[in-house]
Amino acid sequence: MRMLKILLWKELIQIYRDPAIIRILFIMPMIQLLILPLAADYEIKNINLGVVDHDHTEYSRKLVSKIVSSGYFRLKDYSATFQQGLNAIESDKTDLILEIPPHFERDMVNENKAPLLVAVDAVNGVKAGLGGAYIQGIIQDDNQDIRAQWIPEQHFNPRPVIEVTTADWYNPHMNYRVFMVPGILVMLVTMIGSSFASNNIVREKEMGTIEQINVSPIGKAQFILGKLIPFWMLALTVLTIGLLIARFVYGIVPLGHYVTIYIFATIYLLAILGLGLLLSTYAQTQQQSMLVSFFVTMIFNLLSGLYTPIESMPAWAQMITRFNPVSYFIEVMRMVMLKGSGLADIKYQIFALLGFAVVFNGWAILNYRKRSG
Repeated sequence: MRMLKILLWKELIQIYRDPAIIRILFIMPMIQLLILPLAADYEIKNINLGVVDHDHTEYSRKLVSKIVSSGYFRLKDYSATFQQGLNAIESDKTDLILEIPPHFERDMVNENKAPLLVAVDAVNGVKAGLGGAYIQGIIQDDNQDIRAQWIPEQHFNPRPVIEVTTADWYNPHMNYRVFMVPGILVMLVTMIGSSFASNNIVREKEMGTIEQINVSPIGKAQFILGKLIPFWMLALTVLTIGLLIARFVYGIVPLGHYVTIYIFATIYLLAILGLGLLLSTYAQTQQQSMLVSFFVTMIFNLLSGLYTPIESMPAWAQMITRFNPVSYFIEVMRMVMLKGSGLADIKYQIFALLGFAVVFNGWAILNYRKRSG
């Protein structure tokens, strides 16, 4: 135990004497946490709309006005023909064309139906899908209003036979910041922890001090713990600052208990720092360890469910996420912060992370003994 205390003291002094580490550890993640959630918004607005109106009636103008006033669309082009509207899409002036045919209002009133053409630029699939869905909903709503106004009441039943309503649980206002901030905080803690841990042992190799440690009576497990514990403490500090920013900047207060988050974060950091130390035992230079750590962390973050729901991934990708520690922490953070889950609700994730921690750290200890032997 005395030897471990000496190692920890040495590591903390090294960190304290390097101002770059302190800046990277604390300032950069906080700036990212303040900026990234503002940009990470899945709701698409300001879709550029082009209109080709062959009817020029009061109802065609009302329909266009209703679409623009929804807040999702900006009227950027008003063409006389569909070909001119298509030219506006090809020149990136608009994203979507609404063509209103001649006699639109007359057909709606007399024949109870009138065709409309919506053409969407699908180069950006997400924007095309959401834009098409938005305008379809607005047109259906407008159609209902027209029918209620013009068709005699005895021939029209404004109430559908089955009325479907939705209620969004746990995030009733569909606020993407509430959804994204916990995930982005996990991503930042992961990047900080894995990158510094992966550079730690290999830094001793480059400085030549690893040879002095190898001939000392320091045990292999003591050496790995001496490298792991300081960054485990610093990563928990980064997590604490991130939770404070989430609460006082974004107003996100967990429905669950902070103790649940810290218990899981403690186990998670043991796993992710163990992975960093494992990579460090294989690398010969800091450049190698940094690039490999970046490669692994990038895959973990993209397959974590932060940006794309895991359920929407192909089967092979969902299988990979079972071996991705980041996906478990993001899931737990959202469960605790949005649903108020407790330790009993996340016991399977805890067991999985304990397995990762034992495997990564045990592998790092065994591999370090092999290299130093």
